[in-house]
Amino acid sequence: MKTSKQIQEDFESYLQSLDYSRKPDELYAPIRYVLSLGGKRIRPTFLIMAYNMYADDIESVFSTAAGMEIFHNFTLLHDDLMDRADMRRGKPTVHKKWNDNTAILSGDGMLVLAYRYLALTKSQYLKRTLDLANETFTGIMEGQQYDMEFETRNDVTEQEYIEMIRLKTSVLLAACVEMGAVLGGACDADARLLYEFGEKIGIAFQLQDDLLDVYGDPAVFGKKIGGDILCNKKTYLYINTYRLANKEQREALDRWAVYDGNDPDSKIAGVRAIYDAVGVKGMSEKLIGSLFDKAMAKLDKVNLPAEKKGLLKDYAGSLLNRVL
Repeated sequence: MKTSKQIQEDFESYLQSLDYSRKPDELYAPIRYVLSLGGKRIRPTFLIMAYNMYADDIESVFSTAAGMEIFHNFTLLHDDLMDRADMRRGKPTVHKKWNDNTAILSGDGMLVLAYRYLALTKSQYLKRTLDLANETFTGIMEGQQYDMEFETRNDVTEQEYIEMIRLKTSVLLAACVEMGAVLGGACDADARLLYEFGEKIGIAFQLQDDLLDVYGDPAVFGKKIGGDILCNKKTYLYINTYRLANKEQREALDRWAVYDGNDPDSKIAGVRAIYDAVGVKGMSEKLIGSLFDKAMAKLDKVNLPAEKKGLLKDYAGSLLNRVL
């Protein structure tokens, strides 16, 4: 079995070798740009690692993995446009480097490309793969809609937020793990356990991403810190801070929510200070740990020898800074 690093290197070579040379170049140049920005390639790595637990010819699923990764990057491109984000992975976003219309159209082109590569899946698994992809992609759109609606609501609950990130973020990772297992010949029971493993890892990963947006290092995070605060995102941190805050702190949060001054750093610092005061960072870290433990319990039930599951377990642990 190959390590996650070996898989990432091999897959990256495959992804960068794909041909986007059709005309007009103004349509394809942003696609090449987005896919050249790198990233951790978490979703294709999970797909390929899950496949590798059951089969060795990992190159045979690179096209399917590429389809899922291209779709993921399509969602990021449009998400950046909706959020008016300036940076992605330390580089200007497409709508900043080009313009809004280019971001919309090139994103649409990426969606079509995603299906083109998914269609190269082994014929006996093609319908199941496309059915899973379609259900997953629909869920992601639903999650994005909830995310937008939450920006104008003041009564979003923790349960609603967890369901939103499950749809928007987690189901894609979960689908990749299940897809890889199915393509490798896993039984239905194992495929379902691996989906649930991926789902819990995905929720934990998004909660960690929320933490990094507030407390991370911009040089490591790849984008400006505090974007969620500036966009009034109803994250786990914000929801629970508002719930636990005293009257004075709530009034301060309300003032920052409508702040339209020219000093965004003061808003970020002000809201973060309230987060610190109520101790929500520790709460989030505890939930991330709990989700990780539940994911490991699902993986342990998969009917494979422990050594077959070890690399996948280690990879999930490395993403969430967990020592196994």
